[in-house]
Amino acid sequence: MWFMLGLTACAVYSFMRERFSLELTCLVLMSVLLLYGQAFTFEDADGVNRMSARYLLAGFSNPSLIAVLALLVIGQSLIQTDSLRFVTTRLVSPEKGRALASVFIIMLFVTALSAFMNNTPLVIIAIPIMKSLMQTANIDPGRVMMPLSFAAILGGMTTLIGSSTNLLVSSTMVEMGYRPLGFFEFTYPALILVAVGMAYVLLVAPHILPKRASIKDEIVGDEKEFVAELDIAADSKLVGSECMDGKFASLQDMNVKLIQRGGRIVLPPFEGFTINAGDILIVSATRESLGRLLSQYPGFLLSEEEKEIMLTGLDEQSETALQSAETRVLAQIMITPASRFADMSLEQMNFHNQFGAIILGIQRRARVVRRRLGRITLEPGDVLLIAGKNSVINSLRDSLDFIVLSGSKKDLPVPGKAPVAFAVFIATITLAATGVLSIPVAAFAGAAAMVATGCLDMQQATRAIDRKIFLLVGSMLALGQALQVTGGVEYLSQSILASPLASSPLWTASILFIIVAIATNVLTNNACAILFTPVAVALAEKFSTTPEMHEYLTTVFAITVIFAANCSFASPLGYQTNLLVMGPGHYRFRDFMVAGAPLVILLWITYIFIASQYFGLS
Repeated sequence: MWFMLGLTACAVYSFMRERFSLELTCLVLMSVLLLYGQAFTFEDADGVNRMSARYLLAGFSNPSLIAVLALLVIGQSLIQTDSLRFVTTRLVSPEKGRALASVFIIMLFVTALSAFMNNTPLVIIAIPIMKSLMQTANIDPGRVMMPLSFAAILGGMTTLIGSSTNLLVSSTMVEMGYRPLGFFEFTYPALILVAVGMAYVLLVAPHILPKRASIKDEIVGDEKEFVAELDIAADSKLVGSECMDGKFASLQDMNVKLIQRGGRIVLPPFEGFTINAGDILIVSATRESLGRLLSQYPGFLLSEEEKEIMLTGLDEQSETALQSAETRVLAQIMITPASRFADMSLEQMNFHNQFGAIILGIQRRARVVRRRLGRITLEPGDVLLIAGKNSVINSLRDSLDFIVLSGSKKDLPVPGKAPVAFAVFIATITLAATGVLSIPVAAFAGAAAMVATGCLDMQQATRAIDRKIFLLVGSMLALGQALQVTGGVEYLSQSILASPLASSPLWTASILFIIVAIATNVLTNNACAILFTPVAVALAEKFSTTPEMHEYLTTVFAITVIFAANCSFASPLGYQTNLLVMGPGHYRFRDFMVAGAPLVILLWITYIFIASQYFGLS
């Protein structure tokens, strides 16, 4: 038992520190469990070793895990076909005065739809729309990005398929010999939590979130300066210019931000560096200085607005040169969870040759990465600041590997497969909600239908399957099995019951809620669902006086785990959508603590009321 508890603590510590990837931690954990089960046997009454590979590896074929992965494929199909963008764009008003109303409507739309589909695709679709609306209203995107993630999480706790957490709790109960939870069994109490949470998200959270500088602001600098890209031709007068005392002789009034040479990024200081033909210089300066520079050394302005301003102060020759060249733009793009470039370094990605744009900087969890760009391994949620032609930036809007956060406002047409994908989605939800098909069967059949109808191909479907979820759930189910067999679950439940406050079902459920809510922000919601469901069942047994009471308390305590495990608000690590909004919202880790911790406490207080008045605990 102590070995397993220690192993659990080591896994939690590794997940928190993130020194090693989540996948590596899960693989090592799984290997230790398999080796332990091979060396030591834990036989039940029938002489079967409950720590054998057969039982430890069973989690990877868990029906709820298969359902979660299939729902990810269905969600990816909706993105691929732009089915939901067709709806969301009709909720958006281009008028500045109505931009905030559009934000409010989209928030409610995301919350409602999160009850019936994986909310990660919803947030991916909504991020660029919300960012565009905030630019229209001239409001910091950080005011709405975190509330967007919170709204999606709140909506996910209302139905059985709203979150993978909910399905895993129900699945764990089935494995322990209890009935599964119904599709809408906890919807009514969840709606109370959602109402309270949304009031906080919409009215309070935007006012306590701090304003953060974006990656563009940090790299480009003062907004009063303008930015240009200089492509150094072989006959340029800048060839051979050397940096001395921190300045290039030909660029005395310029602030050179970076130099790209042969696909390699060179960052300041540039002392002793000599400009060669083929170099690309990113410089910033005042309007007057930049005007003189472009008159002498033609280059490309990095935004259409800057081009219009600069043309008013340039001579005819420079104006003609700029008009004949396609405008370069700055854009921020985010790596999606299903991106094929995740876990690749920038050198392996070869971005410039593939897409014809250069990477100026990388922002990870609202912090600009300062080390050499080529060696940085990309992660989902990373934001890249790129410079390239307008047409290149627009073409990236079609890619499933990136979300274009700025630099292009071009609306995408709705592909012809959108009605088909939406119809398959509605059919899947209807069949699962009415009980005609079980959720795993309905989800799997829906994913297969998406591929069969051409809404996405096999490669895209495979990329939609999140290996992190697969490895995390499988390894956590194995760890949960080991904790049950070795008595760790019984020990944890006894420790909770030993608390002076755990004298009744009401206060025991309340203590369980806050413990799981804290753990889900440190670990992950899926891991907490798997680890604490057996604990919840064991706690229910302590207060059961009749079989009917035992079944009822088991269900209530399991629902308690669902609600608490979905309270992933106080940390970006608790839920994937939190990681996705970190870059666009320019958040830091402590911002989630400031805005998310009060929401967790508020929902805990609300849950105590629900447990007393709705569930009748005392």
